[in-house]
Amino acid sequence: MSDLIPFDQRDGFIWQDGKFVEWKEAKVHVLNHGLHYASCVFEGERIYNRKIFKFNEHSTRLHASAKMIGFDIPYSVEELNEAKKAIAEIQNITDGYMRAFAWRGSEKMAISAQQNKIHVAIACWPWPPYYSEEARKTGLKLKFARYKRPSPETAPTASKAAGLYMICTISKHEAECEGYNDALMLDYRGFLAEATGANLFLVMKNGELHTPLPDCFLNGITRLTVIELAKKRGIKVVERHIKPEEFSDAIDAFLTGSAAELTRIGSIENKHNYPTPSQMTLDLMQDYSDLVRA
Repeated sequence: MSDLIPFDQRDGFIWQDGKFVEWKEAKVHVLNHGLHYASCVFEGERIYNRKIFKFNEHSTRLHASAKMIGFDIPYSVEELNEAKKAIAEIQNITDGYMRAFAWRGSEKMAISAQQNKIHVAIACWPWPPYYSEEARKTGLKLKFARYKRPSPETAPTASKAAGLYMICTISKHEAECEGYNDALMLDYRGFLAEATGANLFLVMKNGELHTPLPDCFLNGITRLTVIELAKKRGIKVVERHIKPEEFSDAIDAFLTGSAAELTRIGSIENKHNYPTPSQMTLDLMQDYSDLVRA
């Protein structure tokens, strides 16, 4: 299925509110609260060899994200898991992407909409790697974003909520228009945070693996997986606040995420360059590939 086909014109089925709905008929009204007030949470998941990677962790986080923005998902984690497996089988996905999401409906159009119905949908489709293997090893060109990740005192930063991605879209679009692959975001204090949709790791000169402390951005499931893989190799993993200038103390850097998987950073505004992948990065890339396709 080509990515050139608009997502509202594809064939197949989507699981929506407990039913399998024909893809083109999976619709919401334009006056829904999720669209106007960003009362929407979601998960991005990958399917490898017909298996949904860490689907239980994603379903659990979807519930947690919903609670953070003030609503409960009307399906249990177990029910979501079964729905995911069912729709992946109906869609006959071998390698692909899955999007599970929940949002407030259209009963009331105002900031306060506590009685609005909570809707849930799960869609999946064939999807090749977001970046080619060559690009993942060669490395992405990044620039610093003009927006920063907000303080947890100003937003539910631990949730995977739609509204938190507004500045990500803006930042990635601006980066692409300037010839970069993505943007690197600082947090509200000026420390390194993440890219627009992936967590950040630095391979330090002393052989340690450092990653920003996720106290104001999403603690990604892929991030946690890579930390676990690194520790299995005996690599010391340090989670801390990292200043931007500390890129000079690194010999390599990479991003992690369900879409990005494990992708190297080649350069950051031409100030920091990592032309050659470290052995640590190559090993973790292989470990991750082996794990998801096990």
